[in-house]
Amino acid sequence: MIRFALVLCAVASPLVAQDHGHSPYAGLEAREIKSLSEADIEELRRGGGWGLALPAELNGVPGPAHLLELRDEIGLDADQIAAIEAIFRRMQADAREAGARFIDAEAALEAAFRAGTLEPAHLRDLIDAAAAARADLRFVHLSRHLDMPRLLGDAQIARYDALRGYGAGDPCSAVPAGHDPAMWRRHNGCD
Repeated sequence: MIRFALVLCAVASPLVAQDHGHSPYAGLEAREIKSLSEADIEELRRGGGWGLALPAELNGVPGPAHLLELRDEIGLDADQIAAIEAIFRRMQADAREAGARFIDAEAALEAAFRAGTLEPAHLRDLIDAAAAARADLRFVHLSRHLDMPRLLGDAQIARYDALRGYGAGDPCSAVPAGHDPAMWRRHNGCD
């Protein structure tokens, strides 16, 4: 019996001791809006892409912001640049508005939980509002990608993809120019 108890203790002790560390969420409770970091909020307020256009970007449909960054290397002419700049300005203005609605929706969800009186029906309404705001924001970014191929030649799109590092093997080996390194690594599962 003593031997059984010793074996049981030896087997059970690693199970009991294995997870006394902190949650990966530790420290996030200090955020104003728990679901959004300060960097997220800043990106949304400035009309940044927030990684929402990856289905277009990574399938050969360039975005206006990065096209403008790479205009010389891609060989954009003056008419292309003017058209892309106009689309980009509209996209950023629309994205700032949609981003503000998304931030507000997440803040409302945060406030409802903070108040401690949230009911399931109201929770559903808050979640739906946040999801609709995020969908609107994503549409803003993805739809502007759809405008780009008609302005570009196939060689320009191929050059864009090469400059951005797409199709070049391991996406974690180098962060392409124009990408935020932390965001690139997170979206590509590098860390």
